[in-house]
Amino acid sequence: MLIDSGHAGISVKRQCDLLGLNRSSFYYEAVEVCEKDLKMMRLIDEKFMQYPFYGSRKLAASIGRDLHASVNRKRMQRLMRIMGLEAIYPKPNLSRGDVTHKVFPYLLRNIKLDRPNTVWSCDITYIPLDGGFAYLIAVIDWYSRYVLSWRLSNTMSQDFCIDAVEQALRFGKPAIFNTDQGSQFTSHDFTSLILGQGIKVSMDGKGRALDNIFVERLWRSVKYEDVYIKGYRTIPDAAQGLDNYFSFYNHARPHQSLEYRTPSEVHYAA
Repeated sequence: MLIDSGHAGISVKRQCDLLGLNRSSFYYEAVEVCEKDLKMMRLIDEKFMQYPFYGSRKLAASIGRDLHASVNRKRMQRLMRIMGLEAIYPKPNLSRGDVTHKVFPYLLRNIKLDRPNTVWSCDITYIPLDGGFAYLIAVIDWYSRYVLSWRLSNTMSQDFCIDAVEQALRFGKPAIFNTDQGSQFTSHDFTSLILGQGIKVSMDGKGRALDNIFVERLWRSVKYEDVYIKGYRTIPDAAQGLDNYFSFYNHARPHQSLEYRTPSEVHYAA
């Protein structure tokens, strides 16, 4: 067990903080999803990483060809909703935002990125587990690609999103913070946290997931270089493994777009 509730020196909250784990997820029980659906969700996730512009119809057809079997589109739509996936081509009513929440304009068109802490952004992705699944959020600096913080949770609540941002703000603050229009990010508590720091809030336009392209690229790296290879069984297993991966990603993995420097070298350059 990675977290010891009886540890005399370190509280459960601190242990969860060190692992990037939402405290409520310490008591994680697998979401009630049948094994057949879990296998299909894994296939959907892998296919979506390759073709993020595929909607439910094309995903059903493509996976059906791979399996040499018919895949029901309604089932595909249901599982994609559970996973929080939507195709990234422009279409009406894409956002899952709450209509009672304020939506902020997209501020990043033609923006000049010439230093760290100009723009931060965050996003949520689905993480397959053995017998269940979890959600991962990460906060990334656009200029350096440095992952400032991350959290795992068994629900897509605003709480673990706020935890991730609060952790990132310990490293400084950006001029602009960009998200999509999901209800977690348009909530009053989330936007108030950012605005209270004097940071401008920017939100992707509907059907414009590529507005957050740097996080989309991060997810591809996380999935193909770690999650799919390791096949994590539980949230604590995933937390430990992702902690190792993000350390590697920030401090040892060279990026071609950074002239083969690491994110930490660029982020903390004098």
